[in-house]
Amino acid sequence: MIKIAILGYGNLGRGVEAAIKQNDDMELTGVYTRRDPAGLKIKTEGVAVRAASELENGRDDIDVLVICGGSATDLPVMTPHYAQWYNVIDSFDTHANIPTHFKNVDKAAKNGGKVGVISAGWDPGMFSINRVYADAILPCGQAYTFWGKGVSQGHSDAVRRIEGVKDARQYTIPVEKALDAVRSGSNPELTTGEKHTREVFVVAKDGADKAAIENAIVTMPNYFSDYDTTVHFITEEEMKRDHSGLPHGGSVIHSGTTGEGNKHVIEYSLKLDSNPEFTGSVLAACARAAFRMNKEGVTGAKTILDIAPAYLSAKSDEDLRAHYL
Repeated sequence: MIKIAILGYGNLGRGVEAAIKQNDDMELTGVYTRRDPAGLKIKTEGVAVRAASELENGRDDIDVLVICGGSATDLPVMTPHYAQWYNVIDSFDTHANIPTHFKNVDKAAKNGGKVGVISAGWDPGMFSINRVYADAILPCGQAYTFWGKGVSQGHSDAVRRIEGVKDARQYTIPVEKALDAVRSGSNPELTTGEKHTREVFVVAKDGADKAAIENAIVTMPNYFSDYDTTVHFITEEEMKRDHSGLPHGGSVIHSGTTGEGNKHVIEYSLKLDSNPEFTGSVLAACARAAFRMNKEGVTGAKTILDIAPAYLSAKSDEDLRAHYL
């Protein structure tokens, strides 16, 4: 039984909890919060809710710690910090900063003799795997990634951290004309802004400077500055009524040629009713892999590209060969 604890209990933390319940080889042993534990309620009976301070220096009742913080500011600090004591998993999704985050976690995890799996989810994560597979098979080609339409948790969290913002949802929307061009196998040259648009719905705090909030959003590097971004200010009631769900999805499409110019298109797509529940399921599978690898003496930072598929699965090697190969 793999003993898993969750640090942070927002939408993603609840998604991880739901995934643990569906896996017979996993047990949720605790939920940790940087807020007042007395004010945090969870559905799982009998699981203690503790202060994050109790995680310092390690605990014997945790095999893997799943860290559910925000990518923009939390995970770059939290994951390296806890990697010195625990096998850790996170969903860090600022693609441009992954090399630096990996380096920091790698140093801490190796010092502690632990495994730290970073950037687990569906992108980065499942989409990353499919980009690598497709490029390996069709090196004479080009990969395209489209997201949405759906709510991005990381982008929404980044907006919520702007001064004057009470709540926010950000939708990533693929441009249909660009999708059609890629699926045709024509390998078009597309800029970032030609593939997607972004739409942001914001509930501003009373008296907040809406013009300043909008400017902070549309100029935010790595998140919005390269995209056609539309910002809408709405009421709390409208947010609850129209934007309470967290759907998402997207596609990785690789178009390439072989031999004498024969065209091939590989497409992997996801349609998700719940972004956090799906992401939580990926994190849980990576927790299993981290636990197994560390038992074999592996240490340091890893991404999903470093993990063999069999380490992610609860099924035996014999079952995988007989029914999945």
